[in-house]
Amino acid sequence: RKVYNVSQWVKRHPGGLRILGHHAGEDATEAFTAFHPDLPLVRKYMKPLLIGELEASEPSLDRQKNAALVEDFRALRERLEAEGCFKTQPLFFILHLSHILLLEAIALMMVWYLGTGWINTAVVAVLLGTAQSQAGWLQHDFGHLSVFKTSRWNHLVHKFIIGHLKGASAGWWNHRHFQHHAKPNVFKKDPDVNMLNAFVVGKVQPVEYGVKKIKHLPYNHQHKYFFFIGPPLLIPVYFQFQIFHNMISHGLWVDLAWCISYYVRYFLCYTPFYGVFWSVILFNFVRFLESHWFVWVTQMSHIPMNIDYEQHHDWLNMQLVA
Repeated sequence: RKVYNVSQWVKRHPGGLRILGHHAGEDATEAFTAFHPDLPLVRKYMKPLLIGELEASEPSLDRQKNAALVEDFRALRERLEAEGCFKTQPLFFILHLSHILLLEAIALMMVWYLGTGWINTAVVAVLLGTAQSQAGWLQHDFGHLSVFKTSRWNHLVHKFIIGHLKGASAGWWNHRHFQHHAKPNVFKKDPDVNMLNAFVVGKVQPVEYGVKKIKHLPYNHQHKYFFFIGPPLLIPVYFQFQIFHNMISHGLWVDLAWCISYYVRYFLCYTPFYGVFWSVILFNFVRFLESHWFVWVTQMSHIPMNIDYEQHHDWLNMQLVA
């Protein structure tokens, strides 16, 4: 068990400092392997940070992990890698991107040839909402650096899809999503279960809020108001604000440029037909549709699972809860 001192280097970590802090004091082998496609290159940067190794008898935060299960999982991964199961099919991603561009083109052509009537606009909104949702799933794979063999190409295409096709930020997404996969459904570490005191989730948090008499909202009615402030507002309001705040406050100017290119393209395409006001309305309605789709696909697979504070479970069991 090798020990690395990253305290002076943590701010230079490309994946951010929080994700390293989440694994402090424990074996991060599986996380390290999962997040870095070019392991030999990354290990070169790690050599100067190595300060020693732990004896088997020395304490760590891994005492609750099943050693046999960990070894079996590592062996399974090595076997699957040897069998080529992690090799990507370029045609799949080309077709995925092509159908997104096709949906965008069909939507614009419908406005061009059929006009801006209510029925036609509703169909256009559905097409654009579908394109946005599909672009969200596609950028996910590039954001995980799982398509190309080099991180550089993965990052470039990721910025194009999430920035130019969706108007969001690659840096913002990486910061949130890598933490989610590093510590899924762990309070204070997984951003996806940070409900901003709007909801209480899992079995532990409701008890905690009850004991501490925390009453920001009538949580006994959250199953009712969820439908009014959850799916409708997540992307159009919360994510929209958070994305721009993150880009500006952290100086993500490249991401901001990609993001602006999306808005320039959108308004150049639709303002001549709808005008500025109705183009903004259409934009927000598309986000509204996408937000519902996103919540039902993602949160409905996370929230029903176990949500707790850090228990230092092994990698396999952590991934199964998300």
